[in-house]
This record gives sequence, structure tokens and C-alpha cells, in this order.
Amino acid sequence: MDYQTDKRFGARLRTIREQRHLTQEQLAAMLQVRGIDLTRSALAKIEVGQRHVYLDELIALQQLLQVSFEEMLSL
Repeated sequence: MDYQTDKRFGARLRTIREQRHLTQEQLAAMLQVRGIDLTRSALAKIEVGQRHVYLDELIALQQLLQVSFEEMLSL
């Protein structure tokens, strides 16, 4: 993904996380329980487009946030 796509994805992720009333810390902890080593800091970087999201992270986020890939990736 390019920077603009990363930025749009990050903003979409943040919106979905906030709609679920989760903090970055809570979501990072939920991911870590599932074996995804994503810190709150890394999650914050994804949300502002400074870090790419990896496929295993994307799948875990989709499952934890209970959202379709289509909705998550509607950029």
C-alpha cells in the first residue's frame, strides 16, 4: 500500500475501533491474547498511516472487531 492508502485504512480502523468503544490499549491487548504481537504504539502508527498492516494482523482485526473485510477496506 502507498502512504495515502495506509492513511485512509488507518482512519477507517480508528473509526471502527471507536465505534466498538475500545481504546488502542484494549485492542492491542486483545490482539496479543490471539498471538498477534501488536503494541498500542504500533496500532497508533497504523491508525495515522505511519505503519503498514500485515495480513495476519488484518485478519485478527477483522475478527476481533466483527466487521466484514469489505467494510474494513472500504477506503
